[in-house]
Amino acid sequence: MSNGSKNSTKNGDHLSRKDYEELLEPLQLELNQVTRWLQHTGKRLVILLEGRDTAGKTGAINAISQGLNPRQYQVVALPKPSDVEATQWYFQRYVPHLPAGGHVALFDRSWYNRAGVEKVMGFCSDDEYQRFLKQAPVFEKLLVDDGILLFKYWLTVDQAEQERRFAERRDDPSKRWKLSPIDLIARQKYAEYGKARDAMLEATHTKYAPWTLVNFNDQRLGRLTLIRHLLDQLPDYAVPEQWIDFSPLPGKLATENFKGSLKPIPPMAR
Repeated sequence: MSNGSKNSTKNGDHLSRKDYEELLEPLQLELNQVTRWLQHTGKRLVILLEGRDTAGKTGAINAISQGLNPRQYQVVALPKPSDVEATQWYFQRYVPHLPAGGHVALFDRSWYNRAGVEKVMGFCSDDEYQRFLKQAPVFEKLLVDDGILLFKYWLTVDQAEQERRFAERRDDPSKRWKLSPIDLIARQKYAEYGKARDAMLEATHTKYAPWTLVNFNDQRLGRLTLIRHLLDQLPDYAVPEQWIDFSPLPGKLATENFKGSLKPIPPMAR
């Protein structure tokens, strides 16, 4: 199983925001090159992020997608299955969210919800869980054989760091929505989630759809490590940019005017 987390900060210090943003910018420019390459070749890219609660999946997805054309990617974060979906083949509701040619799908949790939350919290039967472990590699083989570029990342976080982040969510009103009743129960089941993770990795780590583990105790460093690893696994994605003719417009530039009583809101005082 590959590990994209070899880089670490000195003495365990977290990466500063300034250093993070300086290192992230060139990676995001490369991600833009990737999307141009996808459009040029018609390739399809699926990036799947899994990990414990508070690991940093959403932040990693935001770092990847921040500078991309919003028409070219989608973030998939499905709620719990409806009564109808619960009667379907388990993978069925994920299939419509797979990308078309030239597009990217970023899964903030995925079909692996069955091997984690559903298993530990008792939301699925043991038969359903065992069937998933057998079918997931087959399902992913079909995706890869059809030409989808599939990358699976597990974001690791120690229990002490997870507790700190839970407390931060509790104390910050802007983050409190992230703290669900399931999260509160998950705090007591760190070991159980670890066992479920190990069983999942053993059953679904394949040569055609391998897992990559990334250390997210430092979320900023983790995001950089993940993106660099992703870029390094892709084929040569350099596609020349089209020249954009931005010659000056003829004549005097117009000023936007409004008639009647409708006026723009004045700028906020600094």
